[in-house]
Amino acid sequence: MKIEFEDERPIFVQIAEQIEDGILSGAFPEESQIPSTTEISVNYRINPATALKGINLLVDSGSVYKKRGVGMFVSEGAVEVIREKRKEEFFDRYILRLAEEARKLSLTKKDVEDMIERGFSK
Repeated sequence: MKIEFEDERPIFVQIAEQIEDGILSGAFPEESQIPSTTEISVNYRINPATALKGINLLVDSGSVYKKRGVGMFVSEGAVEVIREKRKEEFFDRYILRLAEEARKLSLTKKDVEDMIERGFSK
């Protein structure tokens, strides 16, 4: 995990996203334990409450659950939950803006498709 202190996103959001990345990549398989808030806070020299806030985002989304006295674990089905959430965020953050800018530039759907195809080949 890497935390960017100069990033505009809050640290707790970055923590949640980094753990989500680990879940999506298979570094934290479903039903496996994730790092504790103490481990995260010590490793990154951040307040434990900040680490807990990031973990709680994952708990609230259903991606992670707590086993009392043991730790935090990746929920069954977490990969699909995260993937669907990120697809929606991707649409809202990028696709809507892309479509708006394309309209301003009088680009056709075909023009945009060609540009996207070109982007995938780079």
